Amino acid sequence: MSDSDSPQNPPSVLGRLLFASGLAALALRNLTNLDGRIAYADAKGVPLADKLVPASSGLLLGGSLGIGFWKLPKLSAASIATFFIGVTPVMHDFWAVDEDSRDEELTSFLQNIVLLGAAIAFFKRARQN
Repeated sequence: MSDSDSPQNPPSVLGRLLFASGLAALALRNLTNLDGRIAYADAKGVPLADKLVPASSGLLLGGSLGIGFWKLPKLSAASIATFFIGVTPVMHDFWAVDEDSRDEELTSFLQNIVLLGAAIAFFKRARQN
């Protein structure tokens, strides 16, 4: 392990910025289309969607900014992980949708699982600092 990869140093700036900017863009898309996102969550049976959609999008946005700037990284990574743990099985339930929607929901589910894995890796790295 080189000095730049030491647990005492933050993860790669490029890696953090790529991860954070993608998640921030997703969060901002949610927040700028709240009515549509809330309607979709309602259709999926999410209780209190009018409260949970903006709150969860705020978790994602705050977490992404924290990872990008490496400020409060444990809290930031935990916020992102919380978002994906809560949202993924409810909003991308590929096992419960019709055949026409299954591939799209499965792709979204798998993408979210990958992002959850990255959030967990960032959390572990932040714990080492």
